[in-house]
Amino acid sequence: MAQGKNTTGLTDLLLKCMAEPDPMLSMLEWLCAQLMEAEVSGIVGAEKNVHSLSRSDYRCGYRPRRLDTRMGTMYLMVPKLRSRGYIPFFVTERKRSEAALIQVIQEAFVQGVSTRKMEKLACSLGIENLSRSQVSEMTKGLNEQVRDFRSRPLTGRYPVLWTDALYEKVRVDGRVVSMAVLVACGVNEQGQREVLAVEPMMDESKESYAQLFQSLQERGLITPSLVVSDANKGLIAAIRESFPGASWQRCKVHFMRNILAHVPQKEKDSFAAQLKEIWLAPSAELARQRAKQLSERYEKRFPKATEILEEGLEDSLAFYAFPELDARKIASTNMLERLNKEIRRRTSVVGIFPNPDSYLRLVTTYLMEYTEDWSVSRAYLSPKSIQTLLRNAA
Repeated sequence: MAQGKNTTGLTDLLLKCMAEPDPMLSMLEWLCAQLMEAEVSGIVGAEKNVHSLSRSDYRCGYRPRRLDTRMGTMYLMVPKLRSRGYIPFFVTERKRSEAALIQVIQEAFVQGVSTRKMEKLACSLGIENLSRSQVSEMTKGLNEQVRDFRSRPLTGRYPVLWTDALYEKVRVDGRVVSMAVLVACGVNEQGQREVLAVEPMMDESKESYAQLFQSLQERGLITPSLVVSDANKGLIAAIRESFPGASWQRCKVHFMRNILAHVPQKEKDSFAAQLKEIWLAPSAELARQRAKQLSERYEKRFPKATEILEEGLEDSLAFYAFPELDARKIASTNMLERLNKEIRRRTSVVGIFPNPDSYLRLVTTYLMEYTEDWSVSRAYLSPKSIQTLLRNAA
């Protein structure tokens, strides 16, 4: 009988919500109201209108509160308590990245970004407008979380390291510049990926990269067995200086792009198909043979392309020295390329960042969430292969 009453009550609620202009928003508003009542009852120690000797506080009416969500804006009646303040948990526990976006909006106001651009940005987030108190509430503690993540101690071994740079437009000293943030990811002893470093740079010089690697070492990073990156000269020099004894793998995807830049458009597909076969070879020796054959076949037609291939080939074959690891994952920086692409998709709503801090904060909060997701997902590299690598390196 009770089950029948509950079903009838739910049906009535659904019918009521369906009659509203925005049924989904109406249902969300009802759910938030129920969650607040349950949370306040737990804090007070008694249900509403129920006498209890064990209660720790008393209800004291309600206050209206506006809440902007991706579904739209709603107005909640938030319970008030006699001896303390109360903020609903679903307001304070928003995702860090969303709070970072909100803080970008706040700083854009401070920096004098046009109202039209700010309205466009807010609408893209599903928000009508923002109050200063709301922004302050959502972003409280965000800077501390970002700082703690970027400076956290690194324990254990990270035998493989991937590095790549992400660029966005940032306003610095009244002018817009293209600013780099170097992202370094490593795989731990359990085969799980982690974002190890998120560092801003105004240039990709040897000094900038060396400072980054020094910071990683100060936080506890032990020299990895393999570092995977593109062929930036400053980065290569810093890797060799900071991590003596580590192998460097030139990203085969970036390498192919460098080679194909010197091949006519109508020939690219055919040449690229043959080029890919080099790194699909079952051994480094066979890969060298395929590269030699390709160079001999095209050296007269595409001399610059074959010259680049010959000069950089050995650095692109370093992964063959690690047969225990999945070659598809250590031969390139594709893992970081995909990560950067996703970050760019999510930061595109901002356009030009109002200052470097907002850019770094937003990128870091996204990367914090990816690191958390990776920690509970399937291992990126087999733990068995990682242990074999560490034993061989000992």
